[in-house]
Amino acid sequence: MVSRVDTSPVANWWWTIDRWFLAAFLSLMGLGIVLSFAASPAVAERIGLDSFHFATRQIVFTIPALIAMLSVSFLDQRQIRRMALVILCVSLLLMVAALYVGVEVKGARRWVSMLGVSIQPSEFLKPAFVIVCAWLFAEHARQPDIPGNLFAMILLGLVVALLVAQPDLGQTMLVLGTWGVMFFMAGMPWLWIVALGALGAGGAVAAYTIFPHVAGRIDRFLTGEGDTFQVDMGREAVVHGGWLGVGPGEGTIKRVIPDSHADFVFAVAGEEFGIVLCFGIMLIFAFIVLRGLNIALKEQDDFTRYSVAGLVIVFGFQSIINMGVNLQLMPAKGMTLPFISYGGSSLIAIAISMGMVLALTRKRPERRKQPGVLSFAQRAVAAE
Repeated sequence: MVSRVDTSPVANWWWTIDRWFLAAFLSLMGLGIVLSFAASPAVAERIGLDSFHFATRQIVFTIPALIAMLSVSFLDQRQIRRMALVILCVSLLLMVAALYVGVEVKGARRWVSMLGVSIQPSEFLKPAFVIVCAWLFAEHARQPDIPGNLFAMILLGLVVALLVAQPDLGQTMLVLGTWGVMFFMAGMPWLWIVALGALGAGGAVAAYTIFPHVAGRIDRFLTGEGDTFQVDMGREAVVHGGWLGVGPGEGTIKRVIPDSHADFVFAVAGEEFGIVLCFGIMLIFAFIVLRGLNIALKEQDDFTRYSVAGLVIVFGFQSIINMGVNLQLMPAKGMTLPFISYGGSSLIAIAISMGMVLALTRKRPERRKQPGVLSFAQRAVAAE
């Protein structure tokens, strides 16, 4: 147990960290490992790998993710901004490289292979993008002659252009939605709201017109015709599980879902552990988002307010999209469930993102005084 008298960095961290956030993140990580053992063996066996290949790798990925989250949570605001700027620059460069030398998967170039490890730069870009935009918005609010909002718009245009070029329209919608909410929080005029809303609607129509796979997914969702096998099976798995599930390892529908360990792990949770666990998972995600927004609402510092709100909003949007697709409430879109779906890039990037949330929501001031020890000012007053 860490003593309140202890003033070491670890003790200071322990007594200033938001332990509700920490408990929620650790719970999701634990669920990710448990559900990986439930969802991945059938996929591994189907492609000729050891039954627990993906489950073992999920544990391996979780270790550096946990280290990254806890390490980032020790940083202060200035260090968070510097780290985000570095990650943003590196991610942008890797996204450009992915367009030319990236690994092509299903017609999209989103991955870069480095030293035998595949990395999806856009996953790491999201938290860094939020932090840098929050800093730009905050600087403009602090000193209006600084064109922070303009730079944030230029950065948004660059990021969206690279995402569309891959193409990755799901991440594009995620980035646009999060940026829009942050810009609204920063005092965006109503004229801008209408203009950006119209631009977003126009972009959605253009995506439907230009990209056949987007049109196909939307048409299949609206009409139910075409290849809807995976989303149909995802919904059936939840229905088959009922309230309490069929039991760990007893699921049958999960065995025919191609991405049951990744994008459809929520459906496996429903089949084997029941709708009750699905509600529990949703409540954890809702708790994180609502607590983050509540803290942001009370925060006086603009940078911290925009950053915390942006990070939990992108976290919440991503979870809503994943669970909505699993329940056939949204058109199919390959997007991981934060902390739970299989995937090294996604897991580590989300861990860094939530490490930033932990760092920015720590109680201030950081330095705690030992009981009975007076500060210099207090000693001066006492002497008088």
